[in-house]
Amino acid sequence: MFKYFKRIKFIFKFWKFIPFLKDFFLTNEVQGHKKLLGVLFIITYAFFPFDIIPDFLALFGIVDDIVIATFILERMIKMAPDSLKEKHGLYKE
Repeated sequence: MFKYFKRIKFIFKFWKFIPFLKDFFLTNEVQGHKKLLGVLFIITYAFFPFDIIPDFLALFGIVDDIVIATFILERMIKMAPDSLKEKHGLYKE
């Protein structure tokens, strides 16, 4: 249940992760294969948006999109070096 609320909080703060994403892809601290994996996650979802709930169901239709986007961003944060997590206030381990 706690993880559910954590994801809801994460969704409302998504705009704060834009600088993190920029640094993730532009810094030399992140290994090339991790950057490539992040790009593959994003491209895969962009070309194959897996819809569990159809988008025509208004608000409910975007829930699965948000969950998958959140999952991808969480994976990228886990791959990031500690210094980048600390810089953006994402270090919680």
